[in-house]
Formats: sequence, C-alpha cells, structure tokens
Amino acid sequence: MLKATLTKTAAAVAILMLQSAYAQEAQLAMADPAPALPNAEAGLTTTGVVIVTGTRASGLKVENSASPIQVLDSASLNRTGQADLRQALGQNLPSFTIQAFGSDMAAMTLSARLRGLSPNNTLVLVNGKRRHGTANLAVLGGAFQGAAAADLNYIPLAAIDHVEVLQDGAAAQYGTDAIAGVINIILKSNSSGLSGNLNGGGYYDGGGHTGNGSANIGLSPFETAYLSLTAETKYHGFSNRGGIDPRVADPATLAAQPQLTRAPGYPYLNRIQGDAQYRQHVAAMNFGFDLGTSASFYSFATYGEKDARAYENYRMPSRVPRAYPLGFSPLETFDEKDYALTAGVKGSLGGGWKWDLSSTYGKDVTRIGVDHSVNVSLLADTGFSPTTFAAGQFKASQWTNNLDLSREFDLGWAAPLNFAIGLEQRRDTYEIVAGDPASRYKEGSQSYPGFLLTDAGKHDRDNEAFYVNVSSQPIKDLTVDLAARYEHFSDFGNAKVGKLTSRYDFSPAFALRGTVSNGFRAPTLAESYYSATNVSPRSAFVQLAPNSPGARLVGIDGLKPEKSTNLSAGIVLNPAPGVTVTLDAYQIKIRDRIVGSGALYGSGGAVNSPAVTAAILANGNVLDPTVVETGINIFSNAIDTRSRGLELVATTSSNYGAWGRVDWSAAANYNQVKVMKINQAPLQLQPQLLLDQTAISDIETASPKMRLNLGALWKAGAWTVNLREALYGSSSEMQSPDGGGTYYKTGIGKLAVTDLEVAYKFNSNWTLALGANNLFNKYPDGINPEVLAIQRANLDNSAVTIYPSFSPIGINGGYYYARANFKF
Repeated sequence: MLKATLTKTAAAVAILMLQSAYAQEAQLAMADPAPALPNAEAGLTTTGVVIVTGTRASGLKVENSASPIQVLDSASLNRTGQADLRQALGQNLPSFTIQAFGSDMAAMTLSARLRGLSPNNTLVLVNGKRRHGTANLAVLGGAFQGAAAADLNYIPLAAIDHVEVLQDGAAAQYGTDAIAGVINIILKSNSSGLSGNLNGGGYYDGGGHTGNGSANIGLSPFETAYLSLTAETKYHGFSNRGGIDPRVADPATLAAQPQLTRAPGYPYLNRIQGDAQYRQHVAAMNFGFDLGTSASFYSFATYGEKDARAYENYRMPSRVPRAYPLGFSPLETFDEKDYALTAGVKGSLGGGWKWDLSSTYGKDVTRIGVDHSVNVSLLADTGFSPTTFAAGQFKASQWTNNLDLSREFDLGWAAPLNFAIGLEQRRDTYEIVAGDPASRYKEGSQSYPGFLLTDAGKHDRDNEAFYVNVSSQPIKDLTVDLAARYEHFSDFGNAKVGKLTSRYDFSPAFALRGTVSNGFRAPTLAESYYSATNVSPRSAFVQLAPNSPGARLVGIDGLKPEKSTNLSAGIVLNPAPGVTVTLDAYQIKIRDRIVGSGALYGSGGAVNSPAVTAAILANGNVLDPTVVETGINIFSNAIDTRSRGLELVATTSSNYGAWGRVDWSAAANYNQVKVMKINQAPLQLQPQLLLDQTAISDIETASPKMRLNLGALWKAGAWTVNLREALYGSSSEMQSPDGGGTYYKTGIGKLAVTDLEVAYKFNSNWTLALGANNLFNKYPDGINPEVLAIQRANLDNSAVTIYPSFSPIGINGGYYYARANFKF
C-alpha cells in the first residue's frame, strides 16, 4: 500500500510541477525575468552546482551526475532553526533518519542513518577527507544500536558552505563505511566578510531551552591566502516527557515510605525520559594559499568540547536511607573533547597529471562520570561512599594518509578519459579506561558502574588501500564510471570491491542512470571491544565484547566484516524549463551484518541460559543482588538483510512578479528493510535466539518505510517564508514486558508535521526570523496500553516511558525559536 501511495504521490507532484511550469511561461514572457536562484533555496539543489563527491572527474555538475546526489546549501541548513547539522540534514533529506531520543550514553551522542541502514554504513567526509568516528558507542537496543559514526555536531553550521550527499554505495571509491552512501561537508573558504547568528528557543510544553551563537569571519593573512574561522557555542536544557513511575504511586510503598511525597517534584520523580542537558563549544578553521609553482597548500581543523548531564532512573528512599532519605536521581555526566586536523598540498605536474597529498588526524575523548549517586556495598562495608564517581573514559582516534593522482587522456571519444589512482594508509585506535576504585567496587556506583579492569584495554588496527577509477564518455551522451579498490586490514585480512556506474542522456529532457557495486564494512573497534555493565532498578545486563573470553563461553568469537551488493537504477527528467525530477530505485543486500543481540537472560527471563551466567562471571562482574533480571548483550554477525527503496526529488519555481517568487520542492523516500537470514544461535545459548522479536523489529519496522517532504520558499522584497510539510509512514516495535515470554506491538501511525519560518531582512546586515519545528505540537502514539498495564502491575520503572523512543518526530512536541542573522 505504501508503494502505491508513494508512486501516486510522485506522479501527482510531477504533473503539478509540469502544469505550474507551462502555466507560467506566458506570465514570464510578459514580466521581467527574475534572476536565476539556485534551487537550494528551497532545501535541495538539483542544478548548477559543481560536485566533488562520487566522482574523480573535475567540473561535474550535480544535474549531470551518474549517481543520485543531493546538495544542501548553508541557507537551507540554517532555516531548520537549530544549530545542529544532524537535524538540519534530517529535516531536508527524507532518506536520512535522525535519532530523536537516546537512552543512557546514547543520549549524549545522537546519531543518524541513511537508507535505513546502520549509522556506521554512512561515510562522513570533510572537504573530501575521511572524518573520524565518536568514541561513544550506542550499545542499548533500538534502531541506532551500534552507532559509532562521526559526530556531525562537532562541525559548526556557520562553517559550512554546502553539503553533498551521495545516496549510493561507494566503498570502491572511498573504502569501508560507504555501503549506504557518503556525506561530504564542504567548508567555507572565504577570505573576507563577517557573518553569523544568534538563536534561541524551547519546547512548547516546557524544557529544551536552547541558546546558540555562532560567527564566521574570512581573512586574507597574505596575498593568495584565505583563512576562514568559525566559532559556535550552544546550550540545551533538560526536558521531561515521562509518565509516573508506578513504584512511587503504589499504596503499599507509600505506606512503608511516606516520605516519598515530600520529594521535590512528586510524583514525577523519574525524569529519565527526556533530553540531556549540555553545553557545547566548537571552532573550525579552513586555510589555504598558493605556493606559486602550480601547487597550493591547504589545511582545515575542528575543535569542540561538550559538557552534558542526563538523568538516570530514580532510586527509592529505601535504597540508601542514610544518604538519601527522600530517594535520589543519579546523573550521568559526560565530558567530551573532539578534534581533527588535515594538512595537504596539491598541484599539477608535467603531462597533465594532478596530484594531492594529505594527512588527517582526528580524536575523540570522553570522560564518563556519575553524580548524586552512591556505591551501596562500599557504604555498607566501609561506612563511607563518595557521591560523585569517575566511571571511566572512551578514547578513539584515526590517522589517515592519502595520495591521489589523476589525469585526462584524449582518446578521440566524446569526452576525455579521466584516470585516477590513489593510495591510503589508516590507523585506528580505541581505548577504554577503567573507572576509579569506588565506582567499580562490587556492583559499582548506582545507575552507571565504573568500567572494570577487565573492561579496560587499548586496541588498534592498521590498513592500507589502493584504488583505481576510470570515467569518460565513449560516445556522445553515454557516461561510464569504473572503480576498483583493494584493502588490507591488520586484524582480518583483505577486501576487494568494485563499482560500475553509467548514465545515458537520450535528450536534454530525459536520462537513465544506474549502478552496480559491491562493498564492505569493517567492524569498528568499539563494536569489537566495548564492554560495560548496564543497570536499572530491576535489571543488570553486561555488554560483552565479542572478542572476550566471556563471549567465547556463549559461542561467539569476534566479528568479521559485513559484505554488500548494491544495485540502483534511475531516471532524470527536465520536462520543462526550470523543472527537474529524479527518481531512483535501489537494492542493498548485506551479508553478515553486525547487529546487537536481543536480551539474553541468565536469570529472571522467560527462558534462561546457564552459559550467560558463566560468561558474566568470566568477565569479572559482580551484579547488584537486588535486581530481578540479569543477562548479556553482544554484537555479532547475526543476520543477512535486504533493503529496497525509491527516492524522488523534484524542484521547480514560480515567478509571481510583484508578489515575489516561490521555489517548490518535493523529496520522498520509500525504504523497506527485510531480515533475510538469521544465523543459528550458538548451542550454548539455545533455546534463546541471538535476535529476539524486539531486535528484529528494530531493524525492519522501527523506522517509517515512507517519508515525503513538501517544501515552498516564498521570497518577496524583504520577506522570506519557508514552509515544509513532512509526511511519515507508520512504524512499530515489538516489546516484551515479561523477559521475553510474550511480545506486544507498539505502533506509531502516519504522521504529518509542519515546519514554518518567517524572516524579515531589515537591511543588508540584519535579518530576523521566527519559526517553529512541529508547528502544531504533535506527539507520536503512545506505548501499547497492554505493555504499560503489565509494567505498572509489576511496579516496573520502565512504565515511565509513555512515548516510544523510536518515534521519527521525537517525544518532545513542538519547538519554537527566534533567530537573528548578521552579515558584514
């Protein structure tokens, strides 16, 4: 049904745009033609921009690309109302699904995914150079589990000229991580001018108060040089959208602990369902100059710091009455530093050869802490426990060196043949630093135990790669692009991948394009070696590293690379002046896909495995004796999946003379992910499965299959009005409130969300904008009432979750903001 809906929508949009274009031709003939504005003003660029992503040829424009690629300019990114690159991309690109809410450490580094695949399957580049990933691995279950990709929010929006998004497999061109596509962030290279904005807002129903300021300045420190500097600072406050924790409203509990009612905020004491509070400061630099001998030097860098706090589950007064007589809500604290530096030289040699030699280093360091907590066993055994703990650190780094060579050869074809070859060397490291002794004594600090000595360790990987890329037009209107890549990894061997892309222009109004490729993704070091203990008032689960001795006890011995096969075919239409429509279909098959397991129980589940308990002991864990459920989670190459989808982009514009101009856009994505094969669970775990129904639904149904964005940007004189309507298909997740015995479906129906911004330009220097994301304050459907009823009857703290965390529009409702832009 969704396929039929999307097909009809695409046809309707194309017809409406054709009618609009032809109806306006007479009007345009009588009126003075408006200056040509890039379609990026409506959110997407389909013409006129020279791209550098997905091709080694120079001078290629987006409308002539043989691969589906979308371009967003800086104005389109800023009109989302928040200085958040991840959200800015998510609001403009239907195939780019952002994580609206995260539990535990995932709340500190929200991620996003392309075409319904893991965030780790999308490669992020800055100025064409590989960006390092975050050290903060998302380990808890959900659609974004396992994410350790680049944190987009450490690149300030004010530093960005435009973003190129290649929605096609590109492992043969760029290496690992590019199965779903590539996001290439192009920084400003201005040598003059000062611009920036001041931005403030909050949620309509309270919380999420946000303040942001950013500025970019261009300088010319000496002749032939440019230096673009950007600084940004941002604050975002807590929000709370949780229900009442049944533990604090139970009559028997209130009779035994009457002081509960005196706790501040009663009965909404458990504030775990909401945004984390954070302060973030980010800076960026882009620098270059000519060396004077057919060569130039370039360098760019980013640096950022984040200080964040998130509420953990409320602990009852009976837990530690001598320390917290009214109970307590531990706070998870997060202190992160992220930086990257690239330096390189490029130029040309005799014979027409172009060369580019560069080195990029990036690192992310995260310090985890726990505040307003206690170690119960330490207090009982020694009579003292701190209330603030250093739970440990994550560290991840990546050092990449590249040499790229290219040359055009005139073979007498319709266009010269572009030949490119290159070498890449990369070193990745990942480290877990143990927590302080108090944080890891016995069961550890409440809410977040410190990392054990058995969790701690430093790991590294080296890899070398060679690629070759050939592209040309053998005959007029036929483009052929061939790429091949060989990589060697120090920890699991070799990978060989290739890609064939072609396009044929039958006329200026119609072209066909298609791609066939294979790809791979090396497991991140975090997926291979992360180990920690996740606790709540009712449960304690150990995240086992796949390479650990405990993992071997449950039949898992490390990870191997994912392998993929990508197919795509599409059409490019220019049916009338100023009208562009692209429609691309794709299929992505991934073998040995790395996913997180479901909950594997050692005790307290409907089905339990003795091997799970043995693995926990082998890992050196001492679990909280008061919990009623224990178990493990683990990453493994558990499944094969198939993703099939359609992507539509259509743009046009209308000139209404004195009434201004409207740029129209429509962008849609239909994506169906299906688990084709589940690898047999190891004998040690049976009868439990590696993936339970919850884990499978997180892969197949937790993201809407269909999304349609309709946009209109009206400009008249000093006024600008940007209107965007986002339509989402349904989504769902299976949930088990009784430890895996019975599963219930929580579903979110179709949603329509409106974003609106109205701006007025006072003069050439100042513009004021007022806007809203989710203008009509819509919320997703709630958790299945049967699930909530069982959780409340069991006095389960999970009942505080009344809105599903997989909601594509989040759980906070509408966000309203004001922004002042300046430019000198």
